[in-house]
Amino acid sequence: MSAATPRQTDTCLSTMDQLKLAALDEEDLQVLSAHVQDAVITIADIRYLPKEKRAVFVMNRFVWDKKADKRSKEHERRRSAFAVSRVTGMKSQKIQQDAKDVVLELLAVTFKPAEDAPAGQIELAFSGGSSIQLDVECIEAQLSDLGAAWSTPNLPQHDLT
Repeated sequence: MSAATPRQTDTCLSTMDQLKLAALDEEDLQVLSAHVQDAVITIADIRYLPKEKRAVFVMNRFVWDKKADKRSKEHERRRSAFAVSRVTGMKSQKIQQDAKDVVLELLAVTFKPAEDAPAGQIELAFSGGSSIQLDVECIEAQLSDLGAAWSTPNLPQHDLT
């Protein structure tokens, strides 16, 4: 057994418990929102595909549903994709779109119904007051982990003042 084996085991955690969720209504979307809270995403990892009526956000998701390792006090992050279908428009606020390396911290995903239900607007709210709004025909979203987890000593913290 090589000396690198334990380190690889510690930092590259199992792919067995990969998350795959779908949202078809506001309650489902709240569940997805809880799972992506404190995910970090770069501008370069955001794609709007108007011909496909789809928006995709590839992110490093903080795994809130798993407690820190008792011995190392390490937490987990996973590379994940959050995809929204039936998107008819996308706009952003306080996001410099040409700054591809800028990192956004996702706080919540919410839905605002339109008068012509089931249409509405899905909003991704980021720290610092930036946001992305997706005009949608209805709620149709998926969250999927893309690979193994890795450990992180960093626990997201929020200034509540």
